[in-house]
Parts: sequence; structure tokens; C-alpha cells
Amino acid sequence: MFTGLIQALGKLQTLDNDRLQVTCLEPCDVIMTDIELGDSIAVDGVCLTVGTILPQGFIATASPETLVRSTLGKTPINRPVNLEASLRVGSKIGGHFVTGHVDGQGYLSDIVQTDSAWEISFTVPTGQASRYIVPKGSIGVNGISLTVAECSPSGDWFKVAVIPVTYDETNLQYLQPNDAVNLEGDILGKYVERFTQLGNGAVEPDISLDFLSAHGYG
Repeated sequence: MFTGLIQALGKLQTLDNDRLQVTCLEPCDVIMTDIELGDSIAVDGVCLTVGTILPQGFIATASPETLVRSTLGKTPINRPVNLEASLRVGSKIGGHFVTGHVDGQGYLSDIVQTDSAWEISFTVPTGQASRYIVPKGSIGVNGISLTVAECSPSGDWFKVAVIPVTYDETNLQYLQPNDAVNLEGDILGKYVERFTQLGNGAVEPDISLDFLSAHGYG
């Protein structure tokens, strides 16, 4: 489990078909302190398990599903990746609960700098991730906890407002138009979706969209 607050930037290198080497771009004690085999670290929002510990990084094995669903198998060599160590019990939660299980990919559409923020728009292929994108909802973009400022009714387009400190300390600053990013919808939306499916099938108590709306979840 993660919070979506990026702690460091790293360099990603593919060693073979499924082994990935992550190296910190600068000393990152928050990632490397107390690191152990089997630890979970989010790399551009993808939860990876530490298989080998290096002086300034680690090696992990990614499953075929992870490589297909995320950008890790095709991240440009010159683009840093966002890193976050797993949440510790008792730690502050400044973002939202992020599992590191990517739902799909989106693509950078536009970046506009304003007086106080960066307004960044993404397009999302209909399907995997788009159904979890709602106005003012939480979204993980390359592992960054962000809030949806605007979106289309279908979720195939959305915009976020990014404050300067987030822009400067993550790899959002390196994105170019049409670059792919990893997207993870809010876990709460996934459970609501599952409950409504069970209700329609009469497997569990009938928790429908009408039921949720009538009880304040509209």
C-alpha cells in the first residue's frame, strides 16, 4: 500500500524480458534505508518486489501482466521514474490509498502553466481505467496522488491541477505530448463497482446504483 506521494526519482533499465533494474538518480535515503528483500516499492505507480538490493537501487521481476498493463516495459530511457516506498503503519497519509495495481494507461494531451499551478490533461482509452475517473475523485498518475479537476462523462479525458512542488519533484516535468502514463483508479470505486455487480446478480443484498444514490453516494 502507498500514498501517492513521490519520494525520489530513479532510472529504469531492462535487464532481460522481465527483470528491471531501478537506480536512484541521487542519494535517496528514504528509499534505501532499511530496504530488505521482498519489500514493495512503487515504480511509476507499479508495485514491484525487491529481488536484489544494489548500493543505490534494486532489481525486481515484473510479471507479463504488469509489463502489458503498465509502461514499465517501454519507458523511455531518458525519462526518470517516480519512486515511493510502501506505507508504514503509523505513517502520515497525505495523498490517498494507492495499491500499486495499475488499471491501464493514459496519454498526455496538454500541459498549460498558470500563475499557481500546471494544468495537465490526459486522454484515456475507453475501458480499463476510464470508468474509475470521476470529477473531484482521486487518481494515481505514474504513482502520483492527484485529484480530477475536470473529466468527460465517459472518463476518456480528464484534467488535473498540479502544484509546483509536485511538478518539480516528479517525472511530470519530463512528459511530452502523447507520452503514456500509468493510471490507477481509487480503490473505493472498484469496490462500489463490484458491489453493484453482485447486487444485480442477486448473489448478495441488492446494492444497486439507485440504492447508493438514495443513501448519499450519488
